[in-house]
Amino acid sequence: MPGTEGERFSVAVRTVDGAVVLTLGGELDHDTAEPLRQALAAAAGRGGRLVVDMAGLRFCDSTGLNALLHGRIAVEESGGSLELAGLGGPVARMFRITGADSVFPVHTDVEEALG
Repeated sequence: MPGTEGERFSVAVRTVDGAVVLTLGGELDHDTAEPLRQALAAAAGRGGRLVVDMAGLRFCDSTGLNALLHGRIAVEESGGSLELAGLGGPVARMFRITGADSVFPVHTDVEEALG
C-alpha cells in the first residue's frame, strides 16, 4: 500500500525485514484518522509485526489513540504485535498522561525497533 496523504496527515506503509512499518506525519485527529484506520486494518489482516513510526507526528488526540488501541487488538488477534517508535513532544506527553505508553512496546526510533 503506498502512502496515503491528507491535507494535514499522512501515513506511508512499507515492509522492512518482514515487519510492516507505518510512518505517520502531521496531525492525527478526528478529521484525519481514517487513513490510519485503513492502514492498521490492512496490516492487521497480515498478522506479524507492525511498527508505527510516530517521529513525524506533531499532534495526536484521543481519536488517534483509540485507532492505535483498536489496531493493536486486531493485530494481536491475528497473532502479531504492534509497536510504537519515535514518540516525541506533545504526542509523547499525551501517551504518558493517558498511560498508553505502558500498553504498547515503545522504541526510540524505527531502527531500534527493528534492531
